[in-house]
Amino acid sequence: MYMPPHSKLRLDPQDEYNHAPEAVSNYNESAYFNAFDSARGIGAWMRLGNRPHEGHAELSCCVYLPDGRVGFMHQRPKIEHNEALAAGGMRFEVVEPFRHLRVRYEGELLLMDDPHAMADPSSAFKRYPKRPASIALDFRGVSPMHGGEIVALDGSPIALDPEHAVYRGHIAVDGQRFEIAGHGYRDKSWGPRHWHSFYWYKWLPVTFGDDFGVLLSIKGRKGQPNHVSGNVLRDGRYEPVIDGRIETDYDAQHYPRAFTAQVRTAERSYTLTGKVGALVPLRHRRVAGGTGDYTRITEGITEYRCEGRSALGMSEYCDLMVDGVPISVREAEAR
Repeated sequence: MYMPPHSKLRLDPQDEYNHAPEAVSNYNESAYFNAFDSARGIGAWMRLGNRPHEGHAELSCCVYLPDGRVGFMHQRPKIEHNEALAAGGMRFEVVEPFRHLRVRYEGELLLMDDPHAMADPSSAFKRYPKRPASIALDFRGVSPMHGGEIVALDGSPIALDPEHAVYRGHIAVDGQRFEIAGHGYRDKSWGPRHWHSFYWYKWLPVTFGDDFGVLLSIKGRKGQPNHVSGNVLRDGRYEPVIDGRIETDYDAQHYPRAFTAQVRTAERSYTLTGKVGALVPLRHRRVAGGTGDYTRITEGITEYRCEGRSALGMSEYCDLMVDGVPISVREAEAR
């Protein structure tokens, strides 16, 4: 994450629970979990974000099935407070802070054989059937905690511009049941957020086993150098990422289908390759006062390889779209 000058990170077990909402209208508190069973070829990610001042939550649930189909749901269930992350049939539960958490979802998923159909969500929801789904996953930590709230060096809060800030078991689908055991990634964030505040970023989280994982984030900033961050987990210890780059092979719709990432820490360099499978394109339009441009986020199940090991994980590309072309592609072509 970007750290302003004269700041530090503060992380407390209490941060696993919900916070008192700030007064800003776009306050968001969210949790994101993903999980992948490489042996069975199945993966899932779930996110629930409370927007208590707007009276609703943002719920997203996505399951990548072994046969290539994708189950997906997005909705905005009503909420009246920020006391829990529980809405629309999804619930995140803290069993033991930093060590054991649970996520549950009981509801419907749109079952698609062409997940690219979500580029036009209205058409996709008319075209594909909704099927019952039940998800129950337990997460137990295998890596040190990383992150926290950005505060001043004396521990006092740092004021953020709410107009430009972005963040402070089993699966059964349509009667088919999968018992999964694997690895994943989780994230908790709170603070003011507008999705259109992102310019572009590429986010690659993958866990190869209890002893090895890679997280690389490259964020584009208009008129400024790219911001590179992340960690390599190796034998229970983090190696902070100090540099990285990603070369991507896109299809005709500018969807990523493969990439090679070079990741460098103070200890060594890594080459991470990814082959993108089923991919869901999501879009966020500016609510008011904007142009016809929009933000697109592609969520793809990805087969990763690094140092002779392979695993399934996520690859997430977010771009401001200008005339149908991702801004990161435009910038790369201009160089």
